[in-house]
Amino acid sequence: MNPNPTSRKGLYIASPGHAAFAAIMIGLGVLGLIKGDFTVVWQGVPNGVPAREVLAYLCSLVSLACGVGLLFRQSAALAARVLLGYFALWFVLWRIYGLFVLPVVGSTWSCGQTMVMTSAAWVLFVWFATDWDRKHLVFATGDFGLLMARLLYAMGLVPFGMAHFVYPKETMVLVPGWLPWHMFWAYFTGATFIVASVAVLIGLFARLAVTLSALQMGLFALLVWLPRIAAGTPLSAFQWGEVVMTLALTAAAWVMADSYRGTPWFAVGTHSAERIIVDSGPAEA
Repeated sequence: MNPNPTSRKGLYIASPGHAAFAAIMIGLGVLGLIKGDFTVVWQGVPNGVPAREVLAYLCSLVSLACGVGLLFRQSAALAARVLLGYFALWFVLWRIYGLFVLPVVGSTWSCGQTMVMTSAAWVLFVWFATDWDRKHLVFATGDFGLLMARLLYAMGLVPFGMAHFVYPKETMVLVPGWLPWHMFWAYFTGATFIVASVAVLIGLFARLAVTLSALQMGLFALLVWLPRIAAGTPLSAFQWGEVVMTLALTAAAWVMADSYRGTPWFAVGTHSAERIIVDSGPAEA
């Protein structure tokens, strides 16, 4: 897909997933600034960390600035580069740390969330990479960068599926009451995350697997959280965080699904695909 925008400096949308992800990052930034605390995407920093409040505001500012930057041609490459680096740094500093101090499921779930968000930022970086990026950051751009982003996404899905099997009763209560076989759906949706992960890792029907995983995340927001909000059912702070996280992960998965455009739905044994190629302006962007 090779877009032909009318302006090199104006608002630019490369794909629906790109627009949704940018909007989510803007929303996370605004929410964090209003709360004066970490949003769910950036949680995990211990209370005793020096300048913790400053770090919370920094996360909100990075989210907001990068979200806005992703929507403009001249700033998209820089915004994607910064966001990818920030997510990667966050994973190293706080998600790996969490593996040693938090319960296994909780810590790996947080790792999965950050991996999925990072993978979307990575896809956008591949799309918007400048000549400088492609020359100096070869490992993170081009077909290899896209492959690494997809594999990261696949690995991020595993903790989601694992949690459904470790906590089936807690998952079951989230299934809408009008659906039969609640325990079946708890296990089935967990299994589909794991199957999607394997499909992407081995390159078997990868486009279909990623698209269905994005659809499943979106349906979770639509069928689980939206009816409760519409009915005025009080949600706890944790549940509101889950709503926000579900929307963020859906947007990230949408970006990943967009990265497979041009790939046959039932392609076997290949990770190659047409990228969305973007003329992002001068190499120094």
